[in-house]
Amino acid sequence: MTVSVDLPTPERVLAIGAHPDDIEFGCGATLAKWSAAGAHVTMCVLTDGAKGTWDRAADTAKLVEARTREQRAAAAVLGAQATVLLGFADGELRTDAAGIEALCRVIRDTRPDVVLAHDPWKQYRLHPDHGHAGHLAVAGIVNARDPHFFPEHGNAPHRPCTLLCFEPGRIDHVERVDGFVERKIEALLAHRSQWRSTMGIADDPEREVAAFARGLRDEARADGVRAGVRAAEAFARIDDL
Repeated sequence: MTVSVDLPTPERVLAIGAHPDDIEFGCGATLAKWSAAGAHVTMCVLTDGAKGTWDRAADTAKLVEARTREQRAAAAVLGAQATVLLGFADGELRTDAAGIEALCRVIRDTRPDVVLAHDPWKQYRLHPDHGHAGHLAVAGIVNARDPHFFPEHGNAPHRPCTLLCFEPGRIDHVERVDGFVERKIEALLAHRSQWRSTMGIADDPEREVAAFARGLRDEARADGVRAGVRAAEAFARIDDL
């Protein structure tokens, strides 16, 4: 399979993730690269992250507050100009009318050239929110482009040029991220509430942070090998929107 390398820097970018930190894992270095090159980047998180802890006694309202702060801090690290938090219930995301309408509105309001989102067609995916988030992104794109969906919103239809799916089931595009992997690592580490449950950082933080960062650098190098570049993030690319 031919793998394309690097889109032209888009003027406007919308990244859509199921939970706080999903976007950073999937395309954080690409967003940092594009922002540094002058793109306007919006990060849209669908759920409130209320179930993102292994602590059975946790105050989930306080966890949501913490994850909101962490998401905004991570977005600032990546250079995103806007963060949209839709606040759907963590673990209960569905490909339903409410989610489609919400993303249709976000796409028409932000008017991105490129959308990045979970690959909705990936096989053997464990977390259902990720699959639903991908399907919602695709449905939102279709609704946003066609004028008879939600005309009551009052915003003009908009058709993005490209959808890049992260966590891809197939890889046919990479973005070179030389020099931006460290920004991705810094953004992910801003999600302190997820250190234990998602990043394996608990008992020996200094050693485990180093191991986590090393794993992300290794992943970027491995994705770069696909296209003969030093470091990359991998995607499934769809241009026919």
